[in-house]
Amino acid sequence: MGDLFDAYQLGLAWDEMFEELAVPRRHYGALHDTLSTLTASDYRERCIARDRSFRDQGITFSLSGVERPFPLDLVPRVIEGTEWEVIEAGVTQRVRALEAFLADIYGVAQVLDDGVVPRSLVLSSPHFHREAAGVEPANGVRIHVAGIDLVRDSEGRYRVLEDNLRTPSGISYVIENRRAMTHVFPELFTSHRVRPVADYPAHLLEALRAGAPAGVDHPTVVVLTPGVHNSAYFEHAFLARQMGVELVEGRDLICRDGVVSMRTTNGETRVDVVYRRVDDDFLDPLHFRSDSMLGCAGILNAARSGNVTIANAVGNGVADDKALYRYVPALIRYYLHEEPVLANVDTFDLADDDQRAYVLERLDTLVVKPVDGSGGYGLVIGPQATDAELETLRLEILANPRGWIAQGVVALSTSPTHTGDAFAPRHIDLRPFAVNDGRKVWVVPGGLTRVALPEGSLVVNSSQGGGSKDTWVLAPTGEARERLVASSARQPGSVWDRPPEAGPTEDAVQQQAEQQQQKKQQQETPC
Repeated sequence: MGDLFDAYQLGLAWDEMFEELAVPRRHYGALHDTLSTLTASDYRERCIARDRSFRDQGITFSLSGVERPFPLDLVPRVIEGTEWEVIEAGVTQRVRALEAFLADIYGVAQVLDDGVVPRSLVLSSPHFHREAAGVEPANGVRIHVAGIDLVRDSEGRYRVLEDNLRTPSGISYVIENRRAMTHVFPELFTSHRVRPVADYPAHLLEALRAGAPAGVDHPTVVVLTPGVHNSAYFEHAFLARQMGVELVEGRDLICRDGVVSMRTTNGETRVDVVYRRVDDDFLDPLHFRSDSMLGCAGILNAARSGNVTIANAVGNGVADDKALYRYVPALIRYYLHEEPVLANVDTFDLADDDQRAYVLERLDTLVVKPVDGSGGYGLVIGPQATDAELETLRLEILANPRGWIAQGVVALSTSPTHTGDAFAPRHIDLRPFAVNDGRKVWVVPGGLTRVALPEGSLVVNSSQGGGSKDTWVLAPTGEARERLVASSARQPGSVWDRPPEAGPTEDAVQQQAEQQQQKKQQQETPC
């Protein structure tokens, strides 16, 4: 075995690569064999090439106000095709149920009358916006983009950790991670049939256009960003560039007579779809924060009038409120009449007197989260907290029980990660991204695998110093591959027209996506 794996030790968590020490899982065999031939010096050279590539392209993430190359660990996570089918089905099911829930509570609210979800829980959510009532999306889609966070428990089962239905971020790093891997480790792709991820922007653009107001044949789509100081600005600019649409800030938009337009050098141009990366509170100063300079005054009224589509919709946050999370399995049964494909992590509702008393006695064994937190902020991991931190947490829970949930500690699965001059196990999670065009929920075959870089840490968030891995979903073979091809809209030159033994390459997929985008732009540009 190569030097890099010599000191690798398995812990209690499920290890993605190894069944037991020095015995890789079947679908990791080829990857393990290739990595085992590398010396520490060889690997270090690859890391230098990776960092140079990211810096040259400006692929950065802001951490504590400092821009740095997005940390990509070069050992990919590999997911078998059959395993991915379960993930894909579970994510799709969850998005469909939450779409139905949002349409219900901003409409007749039958789910509350039937007692499936406590009325007080919904009405007390800081993300339940009565201003969104009466806003009917043109094609019924409120969740155009979803990021569903998954973890794998100690028995190897995937569980949903939380839902992200407002402005989920990270997809640009999924695409750029893959691009970097093909340049830094091209030999790895010769022995793996890895499904492509580069066509995500094309799927997103189609979904945004499909959600345009009724009667608009050639919709104008824009990406609304808070500006260059936002930590995810790179992604905003990346997606706008890949989709071939304008990247705008609030000052570029104006709403007059219920119509949203953007200011250009040639005058005002009507906007039909706004893919916003601005939080609800800052989106429309007429309805939310009056001091906001990031949004467009009147945009919500324009959406209510059916003149513009806001993606994702205003008010989605009530469906990814962490206090509602424990009810999602019940919502799946209620709306879809199906059993959940993916289970939740065991969760306690601290607004319930009995559950709160149980949790307060066991704070040092649980994970406690603020219901409106994100990015890992406010998270308290009981086994790693001090007595003083636990006492402070106890008082905060008593003062505001609705503001917290508690979950059992899940030993996130581990994956070999480069640390210094060797590989060591580090905890990871997975964020698959789903795009809903109103007819089908499409899940990009991969997603963002985040890794907690400090030893023993369970916090994978990039904002807390975490890194990422390229996520490889292996292309199916035989009957499974035939089903996938049949379910795809086949086009001349499709990547699935390649011979079965020569899996679709990332460059081929990228070239195809660019060609399709150019054709669409030519068709939609007046002569």
